[in-house]
Amino acid sequence: MKSIVCFGEVLWDMLPTGKKLGGAPLNVALRAQSLGNQSTVISAIGNDKNGKEIIDEMKACSANLDYIQTSEKYSTSMVSVHLDDKGSASYEIKMPCAWDDIKLSEKEITLVKNADAFIYGSLIARKKTSRNTLMELLNHSKFNVFDINLRPPHYSMETLLNLMKYAHFIKFNDSEIFEICTGLGHIPDSLEECMKFIAKKTDTSQICVTRGEKGALLLKNDEFVNNKGYQVTVADTVGAGDSFLATLISELLNGSKPQKAIDLASAIGAIVASKSGAIPPVSKEEIRAFVR
Repeated sequence: MKSIVCFGEVLWDMLPTGKKLGGAPLNVALRAQSLGNQSTVISAIGNDKNGKEIIDEMKACSANLDYIQTSEKYSTSMVSVHLDDKGSASYEIKMPCAWDDIKLSEKEITLVKNADAFIYGSLIARKKTSRNTLMELLNHSKFNVFDINLRPPHYSMETLLNLMKYAHFIKFNDSEIFEICTGLGHIPDSLEECMKFIAKKTDTSQICVTRGEKGALLLKNDEFVNNKGYQVTVADTVGAGDSFLATLISELLNGSKPQKAIDLASAIGAIVASKSGAIPPVSKEEIRAFVR
């Protein structure tokens, strides 16, 4: 069992089918927990009905609530999710909200110091309070995993580059890595060349890029590992990348070889995409049957 700490947003995804618990850090933590790890989320909710409902839902998932702060300044986050005809999601994220107000104490520092991995995203850095808390925690973690989730207009190239330089592992999707390479003044010839550019630019030895139905590509210590993807009927893409990342990091931390890790991560990500919502249950039997 490994200790994984996720920092950032917890929220309600307002889907066409109704509201569902979400937020990339929470999605990653709950999937990592389902894989047998000890996972914790550092976040904030508002002192309101929606916040109380998030706590109730997290309790039902047996999630650790010790590091969920209550902001008296902002309300609980509600995110409008729009799905296109292929199930691909786009998001309308209001600002400010409670997770923009995550404060730092010795309690959070101690938690992160003792973790095997500290996972953070780009969205949480949009406002000063949570950004400052993140930057301090990054100085105390032994293994920083940067999960890039570009949500216009909530990021700048300067902030992204700074956060990438703190990372030991960076995860993108294919459109994100090309956008960032271009923003940094580099026009890549291929995905592989783009990944090598980011690795050199940020001094990061592990880079992973998801490619939707085409699978994923992992660069680890100058070697590429590929998964060609699994064909599924997509319900929605919400949370699929989060389950992919949780599985990949869990497998690598627990000693799996990179090929096995990326294959399992791609399978679980595909299963999640075939279901509605960010964190649907996925059984071991279902995973075995799917891979077969």
